[in-house]
This record gives sequence, C-alpha cells and structure tokens, in this order.
Amino acid sequence: MDLQLKGKHILVTGASGGIGRAIVEALYEEDSKVTLHVFKNTEIAKDLMLKLGGEERLQVVQADLRKEEDVSNMFRSANEKFGRIDGLVANAGIWSSEPKLTSQLSLEQWNNTVKVNLTGVFLCVKEFFKNLEKYPEKQASAVLIGSTAGSFGEAGYADYSATKSALMYGLTKTWKNEIIHFASLGRVNTVAPGWTYTQMAKESLKDETEVKKILQTIPLRKIASVEDIASSVLFLLSDKASGHMSGETLMVDGGMEGRRLFDLNEIRVNFLKKLREE
Repeated sequence: MDLQLKGKHILVTGASGGIGRAIVEALYEEDSKVTLHVFKNTEIAKDLMLKLGGEERLQVVQADLRKEEDVSNMFRSANEKFGRIDGLVANAGIWSSEPKLTSQLSLEQWNNTVKVNLTGVFLCVKEFFKNLEKYPEKQASAVLIGSTAGSFGEAGYADYSATKSALMYGLTKTWKNEIIHFASLGRVNTVAPGWTYTQMAKESLKDETEVKKILQTIPLRKIASVEDIASSVLFLLSDKASGHMSGETLMVDGGMEGRRLFDLNEIRVNFLKKLREE
C-alpha cells in the first residue's frame, strides 16, 4: 500500500537513537521530508543524512527539549527549511540504566525524567499545534512514543512508567480532542513498544537467562526490532492507512500480557508453605 507520505514534512525527535533512526530511514524511503531532532549526537544524525542522500529532504536541528526556547527555535528552523510540519513523532525519551526503587529514587532524577519524557513532549505538541494554526490544512498527525511500562508499570522505574502512562492515557486522549481545532482531520495516537533491541536495552539483552524470562511474557517469543516500531509509527502517520484512528495507543509488544514477578519454584514454595501454616 502507498502510505501517501511522499512530500510530507515530518519532525522526528530523538532521531539519533535506534528507534528514531529507523523511523527516519523508513520515512526517507517513503520520499518524505524529515527534520531530525538531536540533543547532543549531531554527528550520528549527520552521518545518517549522508548515508541517505544529503540535505535535499533532510535536515538536523539540535535542541534541548526541556527548554521552551529551544523547542520554539527547532520548529522555526523546520518551517524555514521545509514549510508546514505535517507530522510530529515525539520519540525522544530517557530512562535510567540502573533500576531504583521509589525509596531510592532521587528527586533530581524524577524531575529530569519528567522534564524530558513529559514536559519535552508537551512543548513539542504545543509548537506543533501552533504550526498547524499557522499553516491551516485539514490533515495532520502526531505520534507519541509510549511503552509497555506505561501500561503494566515497571518496578525500579517509577519515573519512566509515570511519564509514559501520562502520555498514553491522559495526553493522547486530550490532544486528539484539541488537534481538531487546528486541523479538522488531525489525529493524535501513540505507539507503545515492548522489549525492543535498541542500544538502550542492549545490556539487558546480553543476559541469556534474562532474555528467556522476558520471552516468557511474550506470545510471539521474540524481541522487537527497531523496524517493527518504525512500521507502526508510519502507519499512524499515514492519513491513507489510519485516517480514522485517533486517541489510540497501539501496543507493539508481541502480545505481552504482563510481567513475570516470581520464579515458578518460588511460587510453589511460598504457596506450599502457606498451606502448611493453615
């Protein structure tokens, strides 16, 4: 199917990471114009531009999404280069590589995660809506990136889970009702990946025992590739493919239903011990 993304201008935040890079590559194959946002890794993004074909349909913009002025300047640069932004992919996000229970979680880490994962997305969507108001057309699409952690929770990652849950439920549902004030057929949806083979998850996935535990929660018994996530993002960006979907969270998790909390043997021992006590 032709997704009809040719010539569409899409802004992708966090474009230097694994999922962001895959989204940019997929959009380039669709003949879209792409503004690649990066925080620090400008060289990685520029190397990607050279690999794909230079500056004719691509540009790199550096911004700290925690700062309103940076976000505003990013959108202005995007408009100056390619005009109206038809689609926003709010992909940038952080999580700690080291799990910490809430009792150990510093206020500094909590605040920084909220600033990047939640406030940063808010600022991008705010500017996206202003962009739509400035360049009025009927269609537009914003795709947020959630996580299974936002649905199931994630012990040791309260900050990350809270921000992703807010995006998936509170803000996706709110913003799908607001975007229509600026584009009558505008849509806001979320893609929520499960375990995905990215640089961020690479260390966890080196442990074969850990991978086996992860796969016990996934009916498809495989870890997603970044291309799996990118395909879902393009589906939601496409007015042709998903033109009547708005306010939805698309779970791209292999059918995951929850998390393993205990070993099978641990459950048996605790249950038998309880029975004997009774």
